Amino acid sequence: MPLPRCVALLLILASLSVRAQALPPEVEAALARGGLPVDAVTVLVADADAALPPRVSHRTEVAVNPASIAKLATTVAALELLGPAFTWTTGVYLDGPVRDGTLHGDLYLKGGGDPKLVAERLWLLLRRVQGLGIRFIAGDIVLDRSAFEAVAADPAAFDGEPLRPYNAAPDALLVNFRSLVLTFTPQAGQARVHVEPPLAGVRIPSTVPLSRVACGDWRGGLKADFSEPARIRFAGAYPAACGERAWPLAYADPAAFAGRAIAGTWHEVGGRLGGRVRDGSVPPGLAPAFEWHSPPLAEIVRDLNKYSNNVMAQQVFLTLSLQQHGTGTLEGSREVLRRWWRDRIGGPDVPNFGNGSGLSREERISARQLGALLQLAWRSPLMPELLSSLPLAGVDGTMRRARGDGAGLAHLKTGSLRDVAGVAGFVHGASGRRYVLVAIANHAHAAAIRPAIAALVEWTARDR
Repeated sequence: MPLPRCVALLLILASLSVRAQALPPEVEAALARGGLPVDAVTVLVADADAALPPRVSHRTEVAVNPASIAKLATTVAALELLGPAFTWTTGVYLDGPVRDGTLHGDLYLKGGGDPKLVAERLWLLLRRVQGLGIRFIAGDIVLDRSAFEAVAADPAAFDGEPLRPYNAAPDALLVNFRSLVLTFTPQAGQARVHVEPPLAGVRIPSTVPLSRVACGDWRGGLKADFSEPARIRFAGAYPAACGERAWPLAYADPAAFAGRAIAGTWHEVGGRLGGRVRDGSVPPGLAPAFEWHSPPLAEIVRDLNKYSNNVMAQQVFLTLSLQQHGTGTLEGSREVLRRWWRDRIGGPDVPNFGNGSGLSREERISARQLGALLQLAWRSPLMPELLSSLPLAGVDGTMRRARGDGAGLAHLKTGSLRDVAGVAGFVHGASGRRYVLVAIANHAHAAAIRPAIAALVEWTARDR
């Protein structure tokens, strides 16, 4: 006797629910090969439009540390709250008259949180200052950083790597991510050393000897000494076999970096300074001579997510409260993000947000919450801006080295810390459907999840 239609439907739904809990066999096999227990991972595969039950739902209610995957919440909220065309401004103020090429007074630069005031854009800004007829500043260059609260940060506190650019702290007047790039170019029996941006008052050798060793640990072979921020030394040599190489570094004295870079670049464009570079505040009532605009948020989000730039993410995060409360603070931005989450996603709980970048041991979010965030983004008119910002598996950004049959089929934000590894994003299925995919491991051997992620992407794409 055939089952009633309603009973049959319930049995089908129950079957779907049971099957949705199981990890695909190839994913389980990859985890086993890596020695990663299944109870150390959380996995979700579901329709991007939320029209069907999840295909995979494994420990999706467990709150885990997402590492840089946390940038998804920051960027989706920023696109909605600020808008993709939002730009940051750096105000330029003249406190004195300009006569015969001289500013008889101080030049003020008021930071507005621009995440991309990189070396070439700083050069253009200072050339614009010269366009006002200024070649000599008789007074000081004064840096106003009051738009953001001072975020107390020890660059060595997180992982003991203070010179890694990803450990740079945010700043209302963030210049070149508080980082410099040393470029080594073999030439006529020695390696030329070029530094960008130029840093006033910092002595750096213009050349280092060449060696004939293989290009292995070339950085270690240089025997660099960064113990004195105003003087960089090299006691070793650079392997000729390396060709030209670049070494990005966070500056050893972060608080002094903007001043040194601005003074050095002002000198490089032919400007002269009678005073010094110092911190201060724009005098009340002084109108800007001009405002320098950043690239739009949509472009910032692309750089931020493609290359998982921590300090850019923190700049965007602090801007959320700057725009709503007049000052960018960590707690203010957390509250803005929590309120946005309740309004747009809802649910019984809200993730534990940190500083917007995921460079945190306290941040927590579940795969279910990440899936809801991605489904919201998919339905949004701003979906193209977010999707194009995510690394394309096997092609670019932090996913460029991904291998397997899933290359080119997934836009995934990566996350990686000690004991944390994972991805979250979108996969294009063979049927033409899009899926949200979340896979995160919190475990001492978390990095072993990467082959399982490749297997999961391939399995998700094979949906015919």
